Amino acid sequence: MSGRIITVAQQKGGSGKTTLAAHLAVALSLQPILGAKARVALLDCDPQGSLGEWFEAREVTLGDDATELSFRTASGWGARREARSLARDYNFVVIDTPPKSDVESRPAIEVADLVAVPVQPTPIDLWATRPTLEMISKEGTSCLLVINRAQSRSALTQEMATAIEALGHPAARTRLGNRVGFAASMGRGLTLLETDPGSKGAAEIEALAAELRELLAR
Repeated sequence: MSGRIITVAQQKGGSGKTTLAAHLAVALSLQPILGAKARVALLDCDPQGSLGEWFEAREVTLGDDATELSFRTASGWGARREARSLARDYNFVVIDTPPKSDVESRPAIEVADLVAVPVQPTPIDLWATRPTLEMISKEGTSCLLVINRAQSRSALTQEMATAIEALGHPAARTRLGNRVGFAASMGRGLTLLETDPGSKGAAEIEALAAELRELLAR
């Protein structure tokens, strides 16, 4: 098996990076590959350990059923080695990276097949995303900008979506709305796909995961 590695990276804090990583991992695990359940591993490279806390809460909430995901931690250049090791046994490896530190994030970006970059549709967030995109470009890794916490029918969201596309990097067709359920589900070690599977937010994350799979299959 040679799995695909998806790194979620954004140097600006508060972008929803960890929430996106957790939701993508669960969504990917729920979308079968050739009729079989996908094997997904999470790799936490953020010293804050928020993804690890989420996974521990997941084990408390789900018990043995939490084993549908595998969880590992790594730091610095160890992330590259750990990600490649996991990719030998899993269909997908989703990496959460720390904000602000390009030294810690670079190995995870270098090893990725695709980097997902969450960005909120505001001018400040857009400006703050440029260093992340420059780092990705230097590593020569494919990336996809993901508009996160978008306000529906907002003129600013539409304006920023146009500005994001002008950055020269592809943007996901799927936008994630500004929904309380994404963050609320994380406190129990779950995702919106599990707490409210029929919701618009759940449909959005499912569509985004399918879009990423489509890109990785090319």
